[in-house]
Amino acid sequence: MGWHLTRTCTLLLLALMVGSIPAAAQFFDGFDSLKLDPENPENGWFFKAGDGTATMDLRQGGPGYASIFVDGTTDKRGIWWALNERKVSDNMDLTLMQKPGHEFRIEARVRSSHAPRRINLQVLTQRTTDYESQLMEYDIPDTDNWHTFSMTTRSFDARHGDTILGHLALMDWGLEKYRLDIDYIKVDLIDAATAGPDKGEAVPYHPSIADPKSFTKKIPVASDSSIDIENTDVKANDWYVQDATGKKINLLTVDGTHYVILRWDLRKFAGKKVAGHGLLELTTYSVQQKAERIKDFGIVRVVEILGGDPNWGQTTVTTDSFCHYQPLNRVLNPQMIIDWPIMEGEGKKTYLTIGHPVLQRLVDGKTLGIAIKPLGAINASFYSLEDENGKNSAQLYFNLEK
Repeated sequence: MGWHLTRTCTLLLLALMVGSIPAAAQFFDGFDSLKLDPENPENGWFFKAGDGTATMDLRQGGPGYASIFVDGTTDKRGIWWALNERKVSDNMDLTLMQKPGHEFRIEARVRSSHAPRRINLQVLTQRTTDYESQLMEYDIPDTDNWHTFSMTTRSFDARHGDTILGHLALMDWGLEKYRLDIDYIKVDLIDAATAGPDKGEAVPYHPSIADPKSFTKKIPVASDSSIDIENTDVKANDWYVQDATGKKINLLTVDGTHYVILRWDLRKFAGKKVAGHGLLELTTYSVQQKAERIKDFGIVRVVEILGGDPNWGQTTVTTDSFCHYQPLNRVLNPQMIIDWPIMEGEGKKTYLTIGHPVLQRLVDGKTLGIAIKPLGAINASFYSLEDENGKNSAQLYFNLEK
């Protein structure tokens, strides 16, 4: 009887082990032995960093996994990217792409040194010119666990003779040193109708702006203020401008020395699940910026508030009190929720997409609010709660699951 019990336990253990191993794929790299080719993704993993001074390395991280190491400590603006790519189509019949419903699915299992952070997955060919059409981002919520994400292409343009590349990248994580472990990457040419759902929650890289009328919840900001990041002990909530009539208008200002911080009272939604992405609404008072448009310059960066004093006082908050003995780059997530231009003209509305993972963290109380920083040179002012009893103050739009 003991032999039968041992045999049963062994079979159960083997079944569990098999269940944790990815199914056979047309392209699969489990990183038992890392094959690199920094010049040509057709021969091995190609990797490169750009749009800043951050550097990266891709190397064997441990038994059965690779690691991407990024050093962003010399970078200034935090708009760097670090990617790795490899040809994945050697064992694929690309003639299937001429049949309706066939797409590529890329899947990766990863673990991060910092969280929350996002990675992106992409499939492309040597002919690709639109680098966002087949790219999605995925939120890594913690540093303790491995997470599996997959992305299926949509109406992908591929044909016989093309080179298909699988891509994984980090973008804009911040100005420190980071590590992303990769347990495996696999890519398959699939029949999308029968392949089942993707794993993980995909967040569009540059999502379209939803109609504010499509949301059932519109929550006014509960507390707002500017903070002075240069004069860290000085209160900035009384920042104002005087109009032509002599009236003082209280403002929230984003510029080289001022950030905006926003907090909502979402306690009545505790335990609820957010449905889809939402919007942050800001009402412009004025915008000053360069006339010449430069990529990723003269816009704002919207980020999560992850630490510091969760109950900062609107009229008394300073950078020092807000941070509550923590470094500002730990209180604010260096990776943006979104980077976006501000609508010019007094009274104009700017709508900024807030991804579902961030909204859920706000409702759950894990994210303590939202901050707005300058990206490049800009001076943007918005109406605050103090102006006309909050008539044009910040609003948060979202839907809840039924």
